Amino acid sequence: MANRIIPESELIINPDGSVFHLHLLPEQLTDRIILVGDPARVDMVASFFDTKTFEVSSREFHTIGGTYAGKPIMCLSHGIGPDNIDIVINELDALANVDFATREVRENLRRLTMVRIGTSGALQPELSLGTPVIAEKSIGFDGVLNYYAGRNEVADLEFEQALCEHTGWNPLWAKPYVVDADAELVDMIGKDDMVRGNTISAVGFYGPQGRELRLPLSNPDLNRRIEEFEFKGRRVTNYEMESAPLAGLGRLMGHRCMTVCSIIANRFNTEANPNYKSGIRDLIGTVLDRI
Repeated sequence: MANRIIPESELIINPDGSVFHLHLLPEQLTDRIILVGDPARVDMVASFFDTKTFEVSSREFHTIGGTYAGKPIMCLSHGIGPDNIDIVINELDALANVDFATREVRENLRRLTMVRIGTSGALQPELSLGTPVIAEKSIGFDGVLNYYAGRNEVADLEFEQALCEHTGWNPLWAKPYVVDADAELVDMIGKDDMVRGNTISAVGFYGPQGRELRLPLSNPDLNRRIEEFEFKGRRVTNYEMESAPLAGLGRLMGHRCMTVCSIIANRFNTEANPNYKSGIRDLIGTVLDRI
């Protein structure tokens, strides 16, 4: 049976041969990738590199490739939100596993290693500011993974059901999904200096994370219910916006993916640290040494 040829409308390739949003060429892709939200943070990560071989900027997607400890590596910014992760992971996978000349999926698939370094708000009182938390389990409130076949095969369905029952999940919201990060990668990156957590990926920063400014919330007690929730000894540790689609799409595509975030706010204790960049810099150095 002949391989499917991916139509131009499904995978847009720019006139220079680069993938549509990221503007990266297949030959620029490295097997190890650091992902960050802020385009400016790419420069911080690249300041650790031994060499820099290319730099590409397109919209919120800023990429610098080079070497660290003698090995090829690249850092890419994905911007804010789970919808951006859908773009980034699909286009990175296309660079790795689609022949741009024939538009066919390659016979031998390439496996990428992706670690997202981000910031996060804690939901448990014991998580102090500056604590690095690995999203060992990611809880997607965004719905991205629900659009892909095989979603149930990579998800923890028991955890999902228990969470929905405990919180009285609003049927107007996307159904949550729960996905494990790559266990081998978690062991590689996570040591005694990092907490292994259960991280929510929210679909927004304000209302979807229980922040109330001028607009009242439809379910104002959601965070309290989440903080109280426990399943097989696991409690929800923190909020961010990208770990779940990264872990879920990575699992479906066969890549190794995980997220580690520095806690810059504690929602339970109502405290925050806007001067968090030195802690992020230390976390970057640690991840680069271990990836």
